[in-house]
Amino acid sequence: MSAIFEAVIKSYPNGKWYIELRDLDGDREVECLSVEDFSKVLEEWGADYGHDVQVAWSQEENVTPVQVHEVRMEMMAYEAKMNEESGEL
Repeated sequence: MSAIFEAVIKSYPNGKWYIELRDLDGDREVECLSVEDFSKVLEEWGADYGHDVQVAWSQEENVTPVQVHEVRMEMMAYEAKMNEESGEL
C-alpha cells in the first residue's frame, strides 16, 4: 500500500525554518525542526506503508529563497552522510 506525505517548508517569526510533515492517509502531522528529524519521522511513518511513499513538497508564501536553499543543502548533506555511512557512493 503506497502513501503520499505532504512536506511544507514553513518559517517561524524569528526566521528559523521548519518542515511540517503530514501523512494524508494516516491523519498524522508533525513539525520537524531539522532535516535529521524529518528523515527519522519519514522512515518511521514510511514503514507503515512498506516504505512505498511519495513526498509532495511545497512552501508557505513567507518562506524566503535563502531558507529553501538551506533546506536543500541540508538535505543533500544528510543524504551524503547516510550514503557514506552505508558504504554507498
